[in-house]
Amino acid sequence: MRTLLTASRLLTPTEVIERPVVTIEDGIIAAVTPRSHASLPAGRHVDLGDATLIPALFDVHIHGSGGHDAMEATDSALNQIGAFLARRGVGAYLATTVTAPLDTLLRSLSGLAKLMRAPLEGARPVGIHLEGPFLSPHKRGAHAESQLLTPSVGLFDRMWQAAEGNIRLMTIAPELPGAEETIAHATQLGVRISLGHSNAEADAAKRGVRAGAVSATHTYNAMRSFDHRNPGLLGEVLTNDRLFAEIICDGLHVDPAAVRLYWKAKGPERAILVTDAMAGTGMPDGNYMLGELEVRVKNGRCVVGDDTLAGSTLTLDQGVRNFAEFTGASLAETVALATRNPARMTGFDGEIGEIAVGRSADLAVLSPQNEVIETFLRGVPCGMAAAPAGFNG
Repeated sequence: MRTLLTASRLLTPTEVIERPVVTIEDGIIAAVTPRSHASLPAGRHVDLGDATLIPALFDVHIHGSGGHDAMEATDSALNQIGAFLARRGVGAYLATTVTAPLDTLLRSLSGLAKLMRAPLEGARPVGIHLEGPFLSPHKRGAHAESQLLTPSVGLFDRMWQAAEGNIRLMTIAPELPGAEETIAHATQLGVRISLGHSNAEADAAKRGVRAGAVSATHTYNAMRSFDHRNPGLLGEVLTNDRLFAEIICDGLHVDPAAVRLYWKAKGPERAILVTDAMAGTGMPDGNYMLGELEVRVKNGRCVVGDDTLAGSTLTLDQGVRNFAEFTGASLAETVALATRNPARMTGFDGEIGEIAVGRSADLAVLSPQNEVIETFLRGVPCGMAAAPAGFNG
């Protein structure tokens, strides 16, 4: 079955194609060309009018949405998470864990690994982001202090085996005893290491990078505050041009002025947009679970205790729009931060993050206001439905 998509324009990381024609055959992109005055090839024609085509988005840090948490590790939970994400333009994500009792974590990792082999609805979980338990107790955020563990190769291997090798990204505090050895070992297995939830001073941060770290987790948040005499991990993140760095661009986690500073420091090649979204995303205000932690969601703000942020209700498409508004970056530049860059950081750039011949036909369709109006996954439209007013995300 051949399908032809036409639209006003198509964004790639390096160019804008006006009046594109995307030819899809059996869920795979067969051709991407500008439309000439000649007649279109035979096939089902879907004219998207004045819309813009972009690659489906890729979220490498997301705990859940639609009332479900990834650590539930059930087909029902991942189907509902995947369906919600697809409606927001996301085609792939890393199912992100949270610190929990070791037996619970291992059980979730095992369940997620099995589900990744199964057919699921909507956006695909293409790997696991292990956020915890190797985090600093001083910068643990919403992670339970009693369940944090000292990094070790042996502990990591138990998690790696439970996940059947599907851990693609791991957040770790580099200053912890055993962190450097664990980083080096995980890196040899192909895991990408992200420094975060850390009270590290600059030297420890540099050692983490030398051991193999390639990224930073939700820049600014859960990091030692910047000091001009002791810049700490944040100083390394903002000045090391080799490091990728996540940012949560919801206007709550990071002030727009700090987002602009981050953009000047990391630029279009190393900045990555994430959501850190949790189960309350897309749901009414109320109490929702983040792993085994109950989180209060009110007016889109997720907190535990007195006022500790615990994830977000941000959606990645809104993050893209926010970033462009906060920084003045072009849409093409901003889209790359939620498609190409996370794919490059995680090593999925041969599969995800670009509209190109031979790739799965995973595309998001944007209105002239840059809102997602449709998502095609493997060439099939997801069918869009607006979220009711008053719902988060």
